[in-house]
Amino acid sequence: MFNTILSFTILFFIIMDPLGNLPIFISILKNFSVQKKRMIICRELLLALIIMCFFLFTGENILKILHLKIYSISIAGGLILFLISIKMIFPEYTLPQKNNIMLEEPFLVPLAIPLISGPSLLATLILLSKQYTSKIWYIFSAVIISWCITSIILLSSDFFSKFLGEKGLKAIEKIMGLILIMLSTQMFLDGLKIWIK
Repeated sequence: MFNTILSFTILFFIIMDPLGNLPIFISILKNFSVQKKRMIICRELLLALIIMCFFLFTGENILKILHLKIYSISIAGGLILFLISIKMIFPEYTLPQKNNIMLEEPFLVPLAIPLISGPSLLATLILLSKQYTSKIWYIFSAVIISWCITSIILLSSDFFSKFLGEKGLKAIEKIMGLILIMLSTQMFLDGLKIWIK
């Protein structure tokens, strides 16, 4: 039980990538006060959690409505995670400059979706809810744990930014990207194995 929850927690935490998202959060919320910034982050985190739980507990129904097979979700999820991990290792984005900083208060997009609960995480939740129906509460526990860790990191964005620095954040993101490549490859191969059978 503990090992199952731990493995799911690590997977969700890596996909959420709070350390990799820190520079984007800091830049988008730069012109807000500390109190307002924390309020926005808390709201976006709660919205992201609601979306994740929705996809987790209705994942099987979504598959039935769309007539999707488990192997197609596994293969597609593996490919999506692989592309995400490649971008983590070889980032192409540039941080917004001062003149591009968001002036309006962000709501749902882009903080809750896709930065916290992106398509790769939602696809993974649908896949796992179908594969591990008997362990749905293990998955839910892992979602809550990884979400709590992500919340702590994002709410401490100023501290992590000063402590790790830009180079430190980039190094951690590359390491997580490397781990995610291995996980995505395994997910792809699992789907391929089911399809071949």
